[in-house]
Amino acid sequence: MNKLNSMRLLDSRKIKYTATTYDASGEFHAATDAARLIGAPVHAVYKTLVVLRDPSSSSGRAPKSGKPILVMIASHREVDLKALAKALNEKKLQMATQRDAESLTGLQVGGISALALIHRGFEICIDEPARALDQIHISAGQRGIDIQLAVKDLIELTRAKFVRAAGANE
Repeated sequence: MNKLNSMRLLDSRKIKYTATTYDASGEFHAATDAARLIGAPVHAVYKTLVVLRDPSSSSGRAPKSGKPILVMIASHREVDLKALAKALNEKKLQMATQRDAESLTGLQVGGISALALIHRGFEICIDEPARALDQIHISAGQRGIDIQLAVKDLIELTRAKFVRAAGANE
């Protein structure tokens, strides 16, 4: 397997990780499929979603206004945009379309990775349940390649902040 930028970053910081490849071309439609293909529990496999701020609700913070947010959430959960907006003190948020997510990140949906985008100015958030995990699985920045690493290392590298991103009932 060729080293991706995310792996080079981890190597340069001497951070332990395990990279796993899987076939994402067949019956692959969601992050829960990735969890099944790598043999990891769904609550430990996190997908990275692109969420857009409503430009009309900038609340006077020009630098952040309109800048997309990367939200990491467990593969079996769904983002609650109202809960996330409240956690981020935003009036309104919306999910990016697949086309917008790929255009904004330069990565293919299913391969969007906060590690591959840490120098691109995205605000990075991670759903609160990740705090209870020792290890987490995320995309390496290419569909079909997973990275497992310590949650503390992921948080330190990405400067992600813990938020309530999923509904209370999930």
